[in-house]
Amino acid sequence: MAMTLRLNPEDERALALLAESDGVSKQEATVRAIHEAAARRLRRDRVATLSAAAREHYADLLDRLGQ
Repeated sequence: MAMTLRLNPEDERALALLAESDGVSKQEATVRAIHEAAARRLRRDRVATLSAAAREHYADLLDRLGQ
């Protein structure tokens, strides 16, 4: 599946700098950025889920410690 990516001049410069610093094409830099953003989002969501579960599990202890 092909996609056209339209960037304003500032974003184009940022992408070019990113690609140059990584020694890859702008296309590869774009794909890497997408993968990195997705991985960060998945990690953030997983941490939030685990944190909520731990707070629920230890709610009584946390309440006692807060007194």
